[in-house]
Amino acid sequence: MSSPHLPLSRRGFLCASAGAGAALGLAALPAHAAGRPFGRYGSPERRRTPRTLYVDPLGRGDFTTVQAAVTAASGSGRTLVIGPGTYRETVLLDATRTEATWIGATEDPRDVVIVHDNANGTPKPGGGTYGTSGSATTTVQADGFTARWITIANDWLRADHPDVTGTQAVAMKAQGDRSSFTGCRFLGHQDTLYADSTSLGTFARQYFAHCYVEGDVDFVFGRATAVFEHCHFRTLNRTDLAAPPYGFVFAPSTAAANPRGCLVTRSRVSSEAPDGFYKLARPWVPGSDPTARPMLTVRETWLGPGIDPVAPYTNMRDAYPWQSMRFREYRNCGPGAVITDPENRPLLTDAEAASHTPAAYLGDWRP
Repeated sequence: MSSPHLPLSRRGFLCASAGAGAALGLAALPAHAAGRPFGRYGSPERRRTPRTLYVDPLGRGDFTTVQAAVTAASGSGRTLVIGPGTYRETVLLDATRTEATWIGATEDPRDVVIVHDNANGTPKPGGGTYGTSGSATTTVQADGFTARWITIANDWLRADHPDVTGTQAVAMKAQGDRSSFTGCRFLGHQDTLYADSTSLGTFARQYFAHCYVEGDVDFVFGRATAVFEHCHFRTLNRTDLAAPPYGFVFAPSTAAANPRGCLVTRSRVSSEAPDGFYKLARPWVPGSDPTARPMLTVRETWLGPGIDPVAPYTNMRDAYPWQSMRFREYRNCGPGAVITDPENRPLLTDAEAASHTPAAYLGDWRP
């Protein structure tokens, strides 16, 4: 059984495997990482190029914060090699910094952690609150972004802020087209991973491979064309609620004109909550796009006992019933995938499944 502390192994389809294991935390920096901050990527003195910058919190690189390096890396095609450490900051990669690459130097995402603790309802220094989008620890607006072996987290907790009602707290907000994440972790509670686009009319394609995402309410959401392959989604336990549902894994908000929404393939969903306490998905029709038709396809994926098999889908708003949206499954397995009522588990036919693949969703882009 693979540990939830790391992305899924490259052995592929895990439909027959179990989904146990403890939830992730922010791990302490291992000794080997502290001693060799840039691993096989060398050191700034030996490997520096005009297109590559090194980040290290102890001053052994070009910059000690990720945002400082991002600000210095203007233009297109710049690479950040990020040394091990915990970077408590917010980071914005704006739309002008295209084709950027961020690499966790040790190739273990537990070693490189970008984390902050803003929420929707957190007061801003200049007045008002951050809102859901503004709460993100990391926001990537640029096209052509690539990240490998990095943890991005939002460690804001409801229990620490009982007076705050806006509890959405985003770890990653990805908006650019051709955004690729490999071997990354996304940690949070509500709204952990926001797979978005820069505008309603932009169909941003995003690809997540061998990634780990944890949370409780709508923790993978947004309108992007987002493909998740060989990923692990983990639902967290909650002590503030006495009855189900504790939350929802997916909340897509796909534009009606977009023929491709969210695709989950050859992945798994595990839970630390009681059996049946989570829904697989609910549709998000935001006020900014009342014509949205959320789309989610989950195929060949192991659904653990945390997912309610009898009623895995529910409404976010009664005016937009999930049955009218584009929710489909195909050849899933596990206790959360048992079909008790076919009306509650809309399935793809074999012929339909042929057009619900990563290649079909990503088009001419091969990450």
